[in-house]
This record gives sequence, C-alpha cells and structure tokens, in this order.
Amino acid sequence: MEANIVVTNRKARHEYHILETFDAGIELLGTEVKSLREGRANLKEAYIHIRKGEVFLVGAHFSPYSHQGYVSHEPTRNRKLLLHEKEIGKIQKQLDLKGMTAVPLKLYFNDRGWAKVQIGLAKGKKQFDKKAAKKELDIRRETEKAIKDRYR
Repeated sequence: MEANIVVTNRKARHEYHILETFDAGIELLGTEVKSLREGRANLKEAYIHIRKGEVFLVGAHFSPYSHQGYVSHEPTRNRKLLLHEKEIGKIQKQLDLKGMTAVPLKLYFNDRGWAKVQIGLAKGKKQFDKKAAKKELDIRRETEKAIKDRYR
C-alpha cells in the first residue's frame, strides 16, 4: 500500500503525545485537490472539531490553485472528514476526557488516489516532556554520527 504524503504537521508530534491514529477521507473541491497535489497546503494551525456527529478539519490552509480560472476556493474553510460512525464515537469519547485533543498529523493520497487525513488522538506535552524529547533526539543523532564516523 503506497501512500503519497503531501503535507505533515511536524509541530503536532513536538507539542503532543500521540496515543492513537485514524485515517479519514476528506471532502475537497476540485481546485483544493489540485492545490494539494502541488503540495500547497498547511496544517500548522489546524485542528479537528466534532459537531452534531460530523467531524470537521478546521484551520487548514489550502493555497489557491496556480492555474485556476475565475473561480477559486476559500483557503481556510472548514472541511468535512469522512469516518465511520463507530470511529466518530470512539474519537468523541476520547475527546470528552480532560486534556485530550484531536490533531491532523498528515495529508496524503492513498494508492487509489483519494485524499486522506491522518488524525491523531493526543494529549498535550508539558515543557519538561518537550525538553526530554529534544535531549533524547540529540543523543540519538550523536550516537548515529559516531557510529557512521567509526565505520568510514
């Protein structure tokens, strides 16, 4: 199963502990799909909102398509996500817990060419968690560099 990842939300993994992920379809207009294929989307300020049993991607920015005609899409409109009812219920139950949130992790095209969003159920990291994660990453980089230099 080959997935063509277009946009990732790198900040989400830094700001949150990702506990569970879901893949959801996304309702897009034609110019939004073309813009996404060009890689002109941004998930930095985006979040997931559930309203009346429907899931929405709020705050995602899809830049206008470069070869558009006179009609375009609104760059930051709310976009409906397509999930099964059981998955929506599971996400809603987790969001009702204190400190839990749902964030988009990446936008990609699956092997059939459908645009998908990976949603992560997350719990916010504290400042010391972020520092510890950065320290661990630095140590891992140093050891990999040392191993690479040793076998040159």
